[in-house]
Amino acid sequence: MDEDSRYEAVRSRDGRFDGAFFFAVETTGIYCRPSCPAVTPKRRNVRFFPTAAAAQRSGFRACRRCRPDAVPGSAEWNVRADVVGRAMRLIADGVVDREGVAGLAARLGYSARQVQRQLTAELGAGPVALARAQRAHTARVLLQTTELPVTEIAFAAGFASVRQFNDTVREVYAATPTEVRAAAPRGSGARRAAAGTGIPLRLAHRGPYQAAAVFDQLAREAVAGVEEVTGRPGARTYRRTLRLPYGTGIAAVAERTRTPRPGTGTHPGGWLDARVHLTDPRDLTTAVQRLRRLFDLDADPYAVDERLAADPRLAPLVAARPGLRAPGAVDPLEVAVRALAGPAGAARLVQRHGKTLDAPSGTLTRLFPEPAALAEAAGGTGAPLTALAAALADGALRLDPGADRDDARRALVALPGMDPDAAAVLCARALGDPDVAPPGVQVPDAWRPWRTYAVQHLYVSGELKR
Repeated sequence: MDEDSRYEAVRSRDGRFDGAFFFAVETTGIYCRPSCPAVTPKRRNVRFFPTAAAAQRSGFRACRRCRPDAVPGSAEWNVRADVVGRAMRLIADGVVDREGVAGLAARLGYSARQVQRQLTAELGAGPVALARAQRAHTARVLLQTTELPVTEIAFAAGFASVRQFNDTVREVYAATPTEVRAAAPRGSGARRAAAGTGIPLRLAHRGPYQAAAVFDQLAREAVAGVEEVTGRPGARTYRRTLRLPYGTGIAAVAERTRTPRPGTGTHPGGWLDARVHLTDPRDLTTAVQRLRRLFDLDADPYAVDERLAADPRLAPLVAARPGLRAPGAVDPLEVAVRALAGPAGAARLVQRHGKTLDAPSGTLTRLFPEPAALAEAAGGTGAPLTALAAALADGALRLDPGADRDDARRALVALPGMDPDAAAVLCARALGDPDVAPPGVQVPDAWRPWRTYAVQHLYVSGELKR
């Protein structure tokens, strides 16, 4: 898009572009999402930015009406396999907060200076500024949805000091942390949770979302002890345990999709209600991003559906299920075990090697085993799975959000006994590659770069069997 087409999107309050870019108004000093319902500014007063961090870096503060920090992530980072795309996925997972810019650069295989230069040149902000914008959003969520003391929120959001936290919140929201807490929107679901009830969240998505198909798949694949799906179709809840950098968590996501109230904007997306219980609040950012990957919430269904609907074979499938998503993963090893051993085999491994939760929640009693635990396990897992766990444990294979997809694909197929179908599943789900076709399935080039979604349509419609 050029700036004129971006302005047309702003004039029409087109929510298809929420998260794809941001606009700021020089006369007010505020930046917004494209679907902001406020009065459309004059073209000469508008500036455009690829990220919220770039707008903040230029001195603009977030709009209190459209809350631009709450938009879905840009779908571009799901598609791109270059260093910028990989960096954005890692920053979203909280790597800069945990390991600093040096850790981010090491994971990418570049120097810190190279990473800084590439991100700043393309996105208008370096890794520190991008992480800082994410911290500010996490802080707002915690301020408006929990009763945690402000000091605890500062460190839970990833800030190094309370002063840094206060300065950032004032700069981004033009308000003190106390004022941000007091400004929680009424009736929006952002009410503060009572102690012990977890952190309520809205997991935003753009465009239509076929929740039933996603929950059907999660229910079919659920690993006992780690996952469960309860309730009747249309009103189900998916619950699971999470192994996180600082502690553990239990997440619950509701099937019913929700849309904004009339008059709050015209963006055609919505959100899934969720609740996360964490042993350490510092894991909130990582937990949210892993749930977003699992539910494929940052996808661009408009781009996917437009390409796939042009094919006569897929057109009726897209018409029947617009916005179909391809679920990802919160743990690449979990996906591998299910692909190689099935849900029942995975459940047996969980009972043998999974760490028991300090406080079980209903049928959720364990964490999925770490790679090292399965690599050391004798027998029962099979050579391919043992080899894969060992490769993940020693770093020979990386399937994290910032992994180089080509390197990971080569390492996967080189593992002894690795099943090609399982390797394809791992590339699509663990790596989030939107353009994967299973071996033996005739997939035309016209479906690129969305072959993962095309195959998902074939599976959900019953044309292909899992």
